[in-house]
Amino acid sequence: MTAPIRENLSGVDLRAEIDRLRKERNAVILAHYYQKPEIQDLADFVGDSLELSRKAAETDADVIAFCGVKFMAETAKILSPEKIVVLPDLDAGCSLEDSCPPEQFKRFREQHPDHIALTYINCSAAVKALSDIIVTSSSAETIISQIPEDQKIIFGPDRHLGGYMNRKFGRDMLLWPGVCIVHEAFSETELLKLKAQHPHAPVAAHPECPPYIVDHADYVGSTSGILQFAKSFEGDTLIVATEPHIIHQMEKALPEKNFIGAPGADGNCNCNICPYMALNTMEKLYLALRDLEPRIELDEELRLAAKKSLDRMLEMASGTVGKGDVGDRAAAPSA
Repeated sequence: MTAPIRENLSGVDLRAEIDRLRKERNAVILAHYYQKPEIQDLADFVGDSLELSRKAAETDADVIAFCGVKFMAETAKILSPEKIVVLPDLDAGCSLEDSCPPEQFKRFREQHPDHIALTYINCSAAVKALSDIIVTSSSAETIISQIPEDQKIIFGPDRHLGGYMNRKFGRDMLLWPGVCIVHEAFSETELLKLKAQHPHAPVAAHPECPPYIVDHADYVGSTSGILQFAKSFEGDTLIVATEPHIIHQMEKALPEKNFIGAPGADGNCNCNICPYMALNTMEKLYLALRDLEPRIELDEELRLAAKKSLDRMLEMASGTVGKGDVGDRAAAPSA
């Protein structure tokens, strides 16, 4: 098999060309908080995945360039079927999505017919179509609180978010065994060392983190929630236990404060950079806008089935989108 020929873009002013193509294509550029700073800085919107898709749907853009991962771009296509949606690198996937193949999830559901499926948005469109309600880390608490305690629930694919909700609500949801490789990489030992060095610094953690990280957090929330906490906490130093590129937005908003990425097992946070998010580059964004490839295409029947579970989430918890708050750690009992 012949390797693909790479274009030499060394003489191209990528920022200027991206701006030109953005106007020419009537495109909106979305960047997740986990993207590289140079991509965040040129995006029209920076935020969490569903929040970005909803904002793009409200625009009159003909093209959505989603600098994130594939399930996020699929969500944008679900909400904006009439728009062209491009993803700079089609290999930008997600370990949570990979952990939950649709055919396996379908069989699992069939084995538990008395359960409804609450499914984290970090999954494929096909798994969304097999689900009853999609949840985000910002909406999970609101949605679970509305479901009768005697209703059995499958929660997937993130067992850490599901486990956190089980502990918080005293539920016994059946958890799919998926994890986020980024949040799984944090080290409790190294975090405790860092806390000892900064005894007055609170810890803000994403609920995709394992319990041994969440249990040391002063605040638990999604990327948007952590960013809001960074703007409101008292003190000058915050330890951040999520993908470290969120710190770029914190430093822009609060240059007077100090933000420290929680360390991995090697004592630094390099291992916690999402390898999938890192596949998107300025060069690939330029090419995606120029060529309108690679595109996200969804079968209409699949799109409508997936949209049904997303719509159900918005009916139950629309006010949570973009808030990212799943509550203070103090409110949740220990594992």
